[in-house]
Amino acid sequence: MAVDRESTYIIRGGPEGRERLRLVSRVMGPATVALLDRVGVAARATCLDVGCGGGDVTLELARRASAGRVVGIDLDEAKLEIARAEAREAGVDNVEYRREDLLSGDLGSGYDIVHARFVLSHLVDPQAAVDRLVRTLRPGGVLVLTDIEKSATICEPPHPSCARYIELYVLAGRARGVDPDIGLRLPSILADAGCRPVRVNVAQPVGREPEGYEGDVKLTAPVTLESIADTILTLELAERSELDAVVDDLYRLAVDDETLIGTPRMVQAWGYRPAEPA
Repeated sequence: MAVDRESTYIIRGGPEGRERLRLVSRVMGPATVALLDRVGVAARATCLDVGCGGGDVTLELARRASAGRVVGIDLDEAKLEIARAEAREAGVDNVEYRREDLLSGDLGSGYDIVHARFVLSHLVDPQAAVDRLVRTLRPGGVLVLTDIEKSATICEPPHPSCARYIELYVLAGRARGVDPDIGLRLPSILADAGCRPVRVNVAQPVGREPEGYEGDVKLTAPVTLESIADTILTLELAERSELDAVVDDLYRLAVDDETLIGTPRMVQAWGYRPAEPA
């Protein structure tokens, strides 16, 4: 039976989801900037940002491709409207946001760079998606992926509520037919799509202090669990009372300066569409 793309996405969307993405963007910002520095974004590059959400990475690409063009696509029109407004407020005029499905929509072609962060872990057939994205690249163009290994989330010292949060996230994803631990598979997925060469890096933000950047890192756990609560309840993986208790514990851990909490392991992988033979 075919699975609708939106039904496999376990995290709450809309304006509330946009606020979670702001937190994620602050946490992932340094790693994403470093990744784009390594890949290189030419001033006249044409770029596609897949699953762009509120457009944080889209705007970063637009700043780098200042004489080029950037397209951001997502299924959540509410987030896209927010992204359009924020691009206008920032005076960025080389960005276009469109509601498109990456498996069936009109993605365009001839891109120098295609970027997708935290997209493949919500897809039933990530290989088909990557195959299609590679075809949107010009010969020599690069597909840049970041995704999670949820089971490798850090909590030290170990705490049962953190372990339960990780378990519930993984169970919810697998119940929807997707892989919340897809991160380490990214290089082989790129290679199977014909990319040569394929490069890989690992990033994993951690925090101990409850303030500033480290505090944001620690907050990703309770905020994410709140964002998937509806899915967990729909799937009957936990009762509301248990969820509330785990969320409360995660917020307490976030302000405990003796607890080290990190994001899931983030695998960054990028691969190039081979140049066509002469």
